Amino acid sequence: MAGLGQHQVDRGIAVIDEVLSGLGEVSLLGLDAEATGVSLVALAQLEARVAELKHRVLAHGSEVAVEQTCGATTTATWFAQATRTTVRASRRAVFFAEALGRYEVLRVGMAAGGVNLEQGEVIVRALDALPAEVASWVRVEAEQALVDLAARHDAQQLRVLGERILHVVAPEVGEAHEAKQLADAEAAAEKATTLSLTPDGTGKVHGRFTIPELHAGMLRKFLTSLVVSHQDPATGAVEDPTDPPDPARPEPQRRATGHELGQAFCELLERLDGTGLPETAGTGATVVVTMTLETLTGGLAAATLDTGDRIAAHTARRLACETGIIPVVLGGRRQVLDQGRRRRRFTRAQRIALVVRDQRCTAVGCRTAAWFCHAHHDDPWARGGPTDLTNGRLLCPAHHRRIHDPAYDHHTTVDNKVEFTRRT
Repeated sequence: MAGLGQHQVDRGIAVIDEVLSGLGEVSLLGLDAEATGVSLVALAQLEARVAELKHRVLAHGSEVAVEQTCGATTTATWFAQATRTTVRASRRAVFFAEALGRYEVLRVGMAAGGVNLEQGEVIVRALDALPAEVASWVRVEAEQALVDLAARHDAQQLRVLGERILHVVAPEVGEAHEAKQLADAEAAAEKATTLSLTPDGTGKVHGRFTIPELHAGMLRKFLTSLVVSHQDPATGAVEDPTDPPDPARPEPQRRATGHELGQAFCELLERLDGTGLPETAGTGATVVVTMTLETLTGGLAAATLDTGDRIAAHTARRLACETGIIPVVLGGRRQVLDQGRRRRRFTRAQRIALVVRDQRCTAVGCRTAAWFCHAHHDDPWARGGPTDLTNGRLLCPAHHRRIHDPAYDHHTTVDNKVEFTRRT
């Protein structure tokens, strides 16, 4: 290489360059699988050793102000220009080079080929994240422990171990540090918690929220469970991120879509009955749906929620089947004919009997588990249908919406299943 001097580092680089030049056109024929594996591992170790040398020389470059040779403003900008790398990558390299000067155990580990560059960067971040008040001996123990762990764990695993390294080298210090971290994080999350709902005037409401991780985890689990319940395991279920790995689970798996999660959120809200919440205007969190008798029995007139919002007639009829919803039925001159006090609802014992009998959603082809289903009246209660087992059936939320959707006809098959046909 042109320009190299007589320093031992320069002579070593020249030797490496000469050896690599000799290997540039060497045929790989005769290098069997086992030998190839050994060579690749050895090359990875050499790569780590070269990385250590490069960053050590780069740190020296900052000390001697190598950037002044061409008028560059910083070592990173000079290095980016000289090596045709991005400034971002060069700044990252300079930062790591400086860190190696502080973490001698890590530097020695890389020089021996036992820690690769990716692992080294993770270890530096973990050590730099240790609280300032940690004693020096704890830092030394943490560095040694992480370098030792690098022999058995990749960078991703080291990142997780690095976050809890204090629990390994100084458990009492680690517990106190984690307790403070969690308390600070929860306090900050509580302070930042917010929710906004903005109607756009077209029947849709747009929302944004910030909530603590605890409640986000609860919401994610609720929504995923609702999405998963509507999937057919035979065709590949939606992946529930809270479930442990299961080799018997059918493939392929997929993440729930935003649309599915949005529908599940709506279903979750419909399942809430407001039990235990403070009473407001006598109804608490229970939604009151006001409709005419004509709407309840099949008319097209819209219904009104006690929030002032308007909903379609078929949606009102579906909600009238739900627990946690109070349908107020009006006659002429807005006379209250029925106040829907949940006497029309199936009792807990009846629900259990429906679960035992139907086992799952009774729509043709649906395999949604019984405990996710709603209890539906075949002959609507508003038309005199009784609340008993002969007039009841289980329907999943999706098919319960469909049975009230005017775009579909439905009929009961000989095996007591519901079959839907889209109207033309």
